[in-house]
Order: sequence, then C-alpha cells, then structure tokens
Amino acid sequence: MIGYKIKRKIAVLTVLLFGGVTQAQISGRVIDQSTGELLPGASIQVENTSTGTASDATGAFTLPANVDKKSQLVIQMLGYEVKRVPIPADGKLTVALQASQSELKEVVVSSRRRSEELQKIPVSVSVVGSREINNSVAFNVNRVKELLPSVQLYSSNPRNTTLNIRGIGSTYGLTNDGIDPGVGFYVDGVYYARPAAATLDFIDVQQVEVIKGSQGTLFGKNTVAGTFNVTSKEASFFTSGIWEQAVGNLGFVQSKGSLTGALIKDKLAGRISFTGTHRDGTLYNTVTQEKVNSLSNLGFRGQLLWILSKRTKMRWIADWTRQRPNGYAQVYAGVTRTQRAEFRQFEAIARDLNYAIPNPNPFNRQIDHDTPWRSNQDMGGISAQTDVQLNRGTLTFTSAWRSWLWGPSNDRDFTGLQALARSEAPSVHHQWSQEARYSGEFGNRVKGVLGFFAFYQQLEAVGAHVEESGKDQWRFAQTNQNALWQTPGLLDGYGIRTNPSFYNFSGALFGQFDVRVTDKWVLIPGIRLNYDQKAIDFKRVVYGGLSTTDSTLLSFQRSVYTNQSFSADVDDWNSSGQFSVQYNPSEHLMAFATGSLGFKPVGLNLGGLPTQNGQPMIELAVIKPERARHFEVGFKSEPIKNLKINASLFRTDVFNYQTLVQSPQLGVNRGYLANAEQVRTEGVELELAGNVSKTISFTSSVTYLDARYITFTNAPLPLEETGKTVDGKQVAFADISGGVLPGVSKWNASASVEWRKEVRVFNRQYPIFAGADVFYRSGFSSSPSPSKVLNIEAYQLVNARAGINLNNGFSVLLWTRNVFNKDYFEQLLPAAGNTGHYAGVLGDPRTYGITLRYSFAK
Repeated sequence: MIGYKIKRKIAVLTVLLFGGVTQAQISGRVIDQSTGELLPGASIQVENTSTGTASDATGAFTLPANVDKKSQLVIQMLGYEVKRVPIPADGKLTVALQASQSELKEVVVSSRRRSEELQKIPVSVSVVGSREINNSVAFNVNRVKELLPSVQLYSSNPRNTTLNIRGIGSTYGLTNDGIDPGVGFYVDGVYYARPAAATLDFIDVQQVEVIKGSQGTLFGKNTVAGTFNVTSKEASFFTSGIWEQAVGNLGFVQSKGSLTGALIKDKLAGRISFTGTHRDGTLYNTVTQEKVNSLSNLGFRGQLLWILSKRTKMRWIADWTRQRPNGYAQVYAGVTRTQRAEFRQFEAIARDLNYAIPNPNPFNRQIDHDTPWRSNQDMGGISAQTDVQLNRGTLTFTSAWRSWLWGPSNDRDFTGLQALARSEAPSVHHQWSQEARYSGEFGNRVKGVLGFFAFYQQLEAVGAHVEESGKDQWRFAQTNQNALWQTPGLLDGYGIRTNPSFYNFSGALFGQFDVRVTDKWVLIPGIRLNYDQKAIDFKRVVYGGLSTTDSTLLSFQRSVYTNQSFSADVDDWNSSGQFSVQYNPSEHLMAFATGSLGFKPVGLNLGGLPTQNGQPMIELAVIKPERARHFEVGFKSEPIKNLKINASLFRTDVFNYQTLVQSPQLGVNRGYLANAEQVRTEGVELELAGNVSKTISFTSSVTYLDARYITFTNAPLPLEETGKTVDGKQVAFADISGGVLPGVSKWNASASVEWRKEVRVFNRQYPIFAGADVFYRSGFSSSPSPSKVLNIEAYQLVNARAGINLNNGFSVLLWTRNVFNKDYFEQLLPAAGNTGHYAGVLGDPRTYGITLRYSFAK
C-alpha cells in the first residue's frame, strides 16, 4: 500500500464525534458510493493529533480505542468529495465516498508484474477502470476498444478474432489454429492462448490495462505488439455486494451481480460474481424469418481468499462462460470484377443459377443465408495464486488450467445459394500454465522481477472439421465450359472431414531490473530465454459427391477437394529482452526511452495447404518465427495541477511477419499461413486527461499510425486481381512491398467528457452526472493485400450517458451508444473461392437503455 500513502494530494472527509472518550475500538471500511467497491489507500487521521492509519487492500481500517469523540476523523482519499458522518456507538462504521472531479485520481497498474503508479513507470499503458466500463456499457473488449484508439479488434466470429495494438499482432481475417496471437491476453496473471477470449463478457472487472509495444521480457512470447492485462476484483472480509439490471432496445437485457464477505473470520473470504446478457439479432434472415446476430451470454466467477499468515495469502479463482448467439452472420456487401473469364464472374454465376441478392443494400441488414450461423463457445478454468512476503519483496506462484470448447456453423458463400452447404470447425482446447516470480528490492538502488514460466496447450477437433459442397457448388468451381460440369450430383454433398491436432510446450526464464543510478536516472535492463516445441498432425479425407470412375469428373472433384495428410514437429530457442532509460527531472515529469526485441514462435499450418499439380505444398506446413525490433521514446507529465499530458513516439519492425493468405482454392477456404519478409508500424500517441473545473473532467487520446509491408514479395492477390495472367501464365502471388497493412487507420482518436454535480431535491443532496464519448478512425484497408475494393471509409461514433446516485446505494443510469445511428463496416471479407463478391461485418446500430444499480456494504 506504499503507493497509496506517498505524496498524495487528497480530498478530505471529516467525521464528527460526539461525547468524551470512547473505549470502543474504531474500525470500518471506506467504499465508493456509486459502485460499492472497497477503497484501499485512504488515509484516516484524528484531527490535530498524530494518531492515524490507512485503509488496507480490502478498504478496512482500525484506530485505537482512546479517541476523543469531540475530535474529528480526517479520512483522505484522492478523487473523492468531503463527507461528514457520526461514529456509531459500537465504533464500527462504513463510509461511502462520492467521486470528485476536482483532482485526478492516481491509477495503480501491474503492467510490470508489480503494483506501481501509472504515471511513474516508463511504459506506454492505457487504462480503463470499472467505473468507465460500467457507465459506458462496455462489457467486452470489442466495446472497450472505442475508449482505446491504439487497439484494433475485428471479429467475424469468436474463433476468427483479430486483436491488434498499434496495427500489428494477430493475422487479419480468418484464423489458423497453428499460430499464436501477437497480443498477449492475461486475466489475473493467467495467459489466455486463444483469441476467442477477447469476445467474452467481462465478469467483475477492476480494470483493463493495455500495455503497448513489445513486452517480450515480462510477458513473454506472443507479445510483439503488446499485452492486455485484465484484473478482477478481489474477495474481501467485509460483506458487500452489487447488482445491476439493464434493459434496452433490440430486446437488450443484462444482469450483473457480485457478493463478497468473510467465510472464516480473518482467515477465509469468498466472492461470487455473474453476468448474463441477451440481445435480439441486428440482422434479419428473410428465408428463416428470424433475427440473426443475437447475444446470449452467461458467465460466472468464484473466488476464495485464504490468509495463511501475515506474510502469506492464497487466491483461488474459478470461472465459466457460455455463449449461444444466433450469429455471427455477415451481410452481402458488394461485388467486383475479377480477372477471370466472364463465365467465372459472380454476376454470371448468379444469373445462370437464377439468383438475385434480395436486398443489395447491406445497411438494410437483411440476409437470405441457407446455412445456419452458429458460434457456440464454452470457456472456463481454475487458477491458484500464492503470494509470500519475503524480505523486501513478494514471491508469487500462479498455476492455472483452462479449456475452450468451440462449436460453429458458417455460411461461407454469404448468399442464399448452396455453394458451401457446411463450414464447421468444432474444436476443444486445453492449456496448463505455471509461473513463479519474485518481485522486490535487490539492494538499496536495485529492484525488479525474476521468474520462470511453463506452458502447455493442445487443440483437437471435436469429431471432425467439415466443409461440404451444396447443389450450386459446381457453378462456382467451374474452371472451363465443359458441359460435364453440369452432371447432376457431381459436387452435391461432396466435402472433406479434417482431423487436425496441435500440441505446444513453452518454457522461459526471465528477469528485469530497475537500477537507480542517481535520483533522476534509472536504467532498466531485461532479458528472457524462451523454448518452444510444437507438433501438428493433419489428416483430411474426401467424402460424398457423385460416385464415378470417369476421369474427367474425378478431375473436376479433385479441383475442389483432395485428401491431404501431413505432420510436423519443430522446436526452437529464442531470446527476447529490452533496455530502457528513465529520467525524472522533476516530480511532475518523467521521460523514457526503450529498445526491445520480441518474438513469436514458429507457426504450423492447420487449415489445409494449397496444391500444386494435385499435390499439397508441404513446404508451407511450417512458417518461420517472427522477430520484432521496437523503439520508443516518450514522457509522462502533470504540467499543472489536474492536467496530465503523456506522449510517445514509436517504431516497430517485424521480420518474417506471420500472415494469412486467402487462397482462391476452395479446399483452403480458411486460408493458409505465410511469412511477409518485413513489416513496420510507426507513429505518435498523445493522451490528455484533466479537470476543466470541479464539476467537469475529460480524457482524450490521439494516435497516428503508419503501418506498411516493407517487403512482401510473395503475397496473395487482391480480390479484383484473382485470375490474373502474365504472358498467358496464371499469376498466384503479388509483390505488395510498400503497401499498407490491413485493419490499420492512420488516424485514431477518442475523447470523453463528464460533468458531475450534487443537486438538492426536497432538501436532500443527490449526485448527478452526464457524459459523452467520441471515437473516430480514418479509412483503412480490409484486405491482407491492398485492394481497390476492400476498403472501409472513415467513421465516427458518439456514445452518451447520464445518471443519478440515490440514497441507500441505489443509482440510475441512462445510456445510448452510436447516438447518430451511423452505418459502418467493421470488416470486409471475400467469399470462399474469390469469385468477386464479398461480405461485411456491420457495426451495431443505435442502442439505448437504462441501468439500475444497487450496492451495499455491512
């Protein structure tokens, strides 16, 4: 709690005492009036005396028995208004504090695997706390990204989720299970290996930290772009609880709750939390006459906090989340001409099949898909963390097991035609992890972190991954005008069953130290030694279709799907690290410079390989590991009271960048992996936060990003160049060196303003507030190779909220998102086979509702 006690500019709460001297010990806790959260770090002082204390990690405090009732208690807590309350006769009290806008609140983060003040660490970090999350109805990462301009998230379904920071991270578009994400995702110190974790609803979250730039020293592999570090609220020995009930348009209903308290006095505390979200679909299927892309989420989290001794505590966490949406469907977004023959253009195919898009305007939000969209997932796990205070530091052990069960169904032709009748990749993923680290002081001028990390994961198909052609597939697959293509039943029911298996073990030793050379200069070296072993086994078997011995018909079928079988087993050693310099010229200014090396391990293709002369291209089964080289300079400052200005200038080069190639071959319609020789992202970030007055506060952030392929000579063709020939020879690849990376806007900005005031109604004071958020991003490419077609225009979103805090823990919040009902795409995707038409992932329309919140503490 040292960070809460030192150099605080603090609002003052005065409590009047009545009578002379009381012999009862004074004890209690300090809570947030709006949320019911316990507030650690409040300084409690008896006025005009040296008697005082501070609230502990659970918000609790205790004072001696000999306190004069006529004196006052001065309870100091940054960012909260003054309030006066009497002490009960039994000497026990709960003080509820109302947030103040008169001072900026210091934020404590664990971005360097220890608790530190955000403004004091030489790392670019953006933080969103529970209050911002709740009041903006941002209940998952996809919504939080609107508050964080450096974050990009794209999701055509939970498995195909891209989470990037500053333009790099995961592959854009469809996902291949054989590679790791490039942004680390941690919850309560546990690494989540599957990108689907970013689509889950938050459960009882304390804050979300986005750590930008390569974090290969403390967070390890797969952090070439940065890390999401999510922290949940701890169990407490004081009983408290919160309940939220929200309703809105589109049938939106969300319930959230949390209850915590002592199970064994001073020894064992528990906390149980849940969240449930439902919303009707935002699209309408004219064939099935049902709404599509609904929300149906349910999640639980349970915790135990066991105090073994004054120096040792353990924290157990178990969680489970279930999602059963009727979605994620994509709408028809448009069609372009490819360079294939006229009969192979989408418009010609549709005309021959007597098909017309029922509503070509995507923002009418109508589809006619004949294959159900299903994105079922169950994710959960257990973890145990033990903290032992040793000498001048803390020894922490974190053990965890997690599981992810994925049950999808997709209409990958994005139309009412039956080209692909089935596209399913049901999978189960298990992971085990163990970390041990010591964080503390190694001398009068040296502090840091030492540790090791071990991780194992396996992913296998549930039954089999299935892709199956429908009755119209022959027309999409037709490569010449031979009349035999029209043979009845040729491709109807013709498909593949795939059984992929993936195994991975990782181990690492790491250390990072802060060496205080002088009172103003700090040197921060860090290094990590990593080992990775990966193995895959891929088997794909063709089934169905017309049974024939005709060589021409067989060649037609094999041009769509063929048997494939391959395996690979590779291991690799890598090192990563950093060297930073921190300069503190004054109490209100800190400057830093960082150079770091990161990596992402070798990748293995698990989506099928393209064929050449009828044989799979085995050389594409294994792709090279990524290496990242990152440089950043920046500063954090408070030039005047209640105004913070932070800025950074950065550049990251990634060599052998792992990317996904969308192949025109139907048999690899999920794409295959490849290496781009070099990509680069560079730019500037500026963050401001402050108080205009005692009632008005604001935050704002602007990011400029220039993200390009420096060298990529063997890239996929953009959609409109599919079928390109040179000198009569088919061209399969393009040199896109110098082209922009997908999903990256040059300009990203967000701003939030909030007004708070107490109003008197019927002789009672009620805190009220109103706020608005604005999010803007410039246009960006939605194609792995720069395209003239697959580009998304700039858009801006406005969200607003207003609320009142009533007595006895009740509050009411009115909210609306996308106030002006802006129509926009989040992503554009070519349909399987690259015949010229493409689909879009639509952003949400305007939503609005009301949230009732009740919190209590005993």
